[in-house]
Amino acid sequence: RWIKFEEKVEDSGERWSTPHVPALSLHSLFQLRTCLQKGTMLLDLDASSFKEIIDKVLSRQSEEAELQPELRERLTALLLRQPRHQPTKSPLRLLAELSLSRCRGRHGAWLWVAKSRSEPGAQLSETPLKEQLRNRFKKKVPPGAEAAHIAVGEVEFLEKPFTAFICLRRAVALGSLAEVALPSRFLFILLGPQAKVKAYHEVGRAMATLLTDELFQKIARQAEHREDLIAAMEEFLDELTVLPPGKWDPSARIPPLSSLPSPHRRTDVHPPDWQSHSNGDMAAAGDRAGLGHPCSREELERTGRLFGGLLRDIRRKVPWYSSDFSDALHPQCLSAVLYIYLATVTNAITFGGMLGDATANMQGVLESFLGTAFAGSIFCLFSGQPLTILSSTGPVLVFERFLFSFSQDYSLDYLELRLWIGLWVAFFGVVLVATEASHLVRYFTRFTEEGFCALISLIFIYDSWEKMLRLADTFPINWQYRLDNVTSYSCVCNLSSPGGRARRWSGPKVSVRDPSSLPALFPQPPTVSAVLSRTQCLDQGGHLLGTSCRYVPDVTLVSFLLFGGTFLSCTTLKRFRSSRYFPAGVRKLVSDFAIILAILASCAIDAALGLETPKLLIPSELKPTNPARGWIIFPFGANPWWVCLLSVMPAVLVTILIFMDQQITAIILNRREYKLQKGAGFHLDFLCVSLLMVVTSVTGLPWYVSATVISLAHMDSLRKESATSAPGERPEFMGIREQRLTGLAIFILTGISVFMAPILKHIPMPVLYGVFLHMGVAALNSIQLTDRVQLLLMPAKHQPDLAYLRHVPLCRVHLFTIIQLLCLALLWVIKSTMAAIIFPVMV
Repeated sequence: RWIKFEEKVEDSGERWSTPHVPALSLHSLFQLRTCLQKGTMLLDLDASSFKEIIDKVLSRQSEEAELQPELRERLTALLLRQPRHQPTKSPLRLLAELSLSRCRGRHGAWLWVAKSRSEPGAQLSETPLKEQLRNRFKKKVPPGAEAAHIAVGEVEFLEKPFTAFICLRRAVALGSLAEVALPSRFLFILLGPQAKVKAYHEVGRAMATLLTDELFQKIARQAEHREDLIAAMEEFLDELTVLPPGKWDPSARIPPLSSLPSPHRRTDVHPPDWQSHSNGDMAAAGDRAGLGHPCSREELERTGRLFGGLLRDIRRKVPWYSSDFSDALHPQCLSAVLYIYLATVTNAITFGGMLGDATANMQGVLESFLGTAFAGSIFCLFSGQPLTILSSTGPVLVFERFLFSFSQDYSLDYLELRLWIGLWVAFFGVVLVATEASHLVRYFTRFTEEGFCALISLIFIYDSWEKMLRLADTFPINWQYRLDNVTSYSCVCNLSSPGGRARRWSGPKVSVRDPSSLPALFPQPPTVSAVLSRTQCLDQGGHLLGTSCRYVPDVTLVSFLLFGGTFLSCTTLKRFRSSRYFPAGVRKLVSDFAIILAILASCAIDAALGLETPKLLIPSELKPTNPARGWIIFPFGANPWWVCLLSVMPAVLVTILIFMDQQITAIILNRREYKLQKGAGFHLDFLCVSLLMVVTSVTGLPWYVSATVISLAHMDSLRKESATSAPGERPEFMGIREQRLTGLAIFILTGISVFMAPILKHIPMPVLYGVFLHMGVAALNSIQLTDRVQLLLMPAKHQPDLAYLRHVPLCRVHLFTIIQLLCLALLWVIKSTMAAIIFPVMV
């Protein structure tokens, strides 16, 4: 059987072989051409049953090939026998059925060997059998598929071959003829004298292979004369590739490619890769080279009218608004919500903590939570690309630190100055939307996109490791530990005053002696009447003495194990979809919920060990982090009046930063390779971000812009793939589940996380850092730059067959990569210094 690829029943007769590319002999194709030239051919035949087809075939034979009435009756009886199918069964139900199998073509071609495949005495049923209707194999057949049937074999009563090719006017169900109940259009019959069964079998395989070819199928459906079919076969032979004998093993099974070229490219005038080479978009099957730059898309064309691009974005998105909620009713969306929610919460805590350190808690973790929830929810409801996840970003954090330092140096109120900058940025943003400045995005090239995406990905990877190393500083490892000195390791609480007298407290008198150190410190040590915990000791004004007070056993080691285990689990489970184990439905479910399963497993391990690893801490009270500020920032009163005018200059820099950050992320998310159907909204997105600047500035909340890595992870978690795939064929990528509900749910959950602190406090921070590392690595692997960096380290003979390597000299590819890496290094240096204020200009 064939569905795109050939499968054979193994010699044991118990199982189907692995799908493989059919290898045909050239002689069998020539024999098939002879059969089509001389045999019976009925095109556009109107028939409704298999018996009617056989009767019409036998009645329309030429005079030279006409059979005697007795032979016709025997042939009819033979063809109308019930074929014995090789069922696709589970291992528990697999029964041994020794037979040479049938084969099936895309949209089904079945090959039977009549001598051994028919049930003795059983007649073909005109209605499908229960086994056909219940056959699990039908799940592999794409919707709208049709079956083609090839019957070949040797019979003792024929003296010369009988050949017939039939194409029905319309596809009809032929009862119990097929393995699964499908309508049929094509039939091919080749029966002949004994001793030539191998030749017949190869001709049948050649016919089935032809019917799996989509171009031959298309011509055969429209053929009106025998010559049309012969011409289609000649076209097939023109594209044939011949392997010389002795250079390969004909019995070897060629595995299917992971990605096949489109059949439409075979009809192009230009070579397959010429078009992609000529426009710089090196799109190729199985190659991540083609990023699908949207430079020619209608979304980025200027209208020449004020707010013309914005109005066009709104008109484009309004018809999809209701489906943006109904399309989210799928279990995959639940997985995406839980995954991105945890990533968003971790990001909010991280940036909130860093903002608190940079601004003396004028903005802290609580402000980060509330701002993320509010800005993200509004953006998901009204933006043009609701799959985007808003977040604080590194460059914005650098600007906030610089602005707070400037305010302190010149005795200005930080939040009031920040309010005016935010208002100016919002004004400039509206002006840019009105003048359709987003059309400049069409000039962003792969160079800029990959550099920016690589930078943000590396920031995620670097921050994950940096936080884990800081954790190791908080819970240090005792590298000087020696088992022989175990008796000298201790930690005691000293409540004694410097003069050696024990202090009194509300409980009993306490003094603890360290055998290794206290005799020297206290010649007359007081007696021990109670033992205090570390917290109690410090609360009572005491201090810890001893060689092991600084060390916490096992916490750092287990934290790194959780960190690495979560990263590896996320990566492995995400790839489980293409695994060989378990049914396709189970693999898809595990892959969709990969991140959640990894987090739950790591949390369970942490709970079982019972160690005090650092946990996720969320504020539980709705009040400003700094008591000196309120929830509304007033524009006048704390600073001189001219500050509102002075704010224009830094506002220009922030506008450039917001524009570049937002639009580069938007163009990455709207690549053609994601097959988005509902269109982009560059102008509408930037307007939403600009107007949100007003609200977040007035309330003293952080500024938000599109987060590249988290948004890419969000889209990756919503990938759609074909529900059916032929054996040996990878599921086809169908696009992204475009909707607004997952983003809205993520940000609402972020907002109410303040009330879920008792639950979330059980999640170890190393687990979330492992998720961050996975997101950074996944985003880094999604760009072509990663492939080209690997090429720098590969000898030419081991390099993969990438499309751009066929057209561009290798030295030019390496030069392009090195320049990209140097610019990336420059951006990293600028980002890490006080010069980060000019980061958007450098981009």
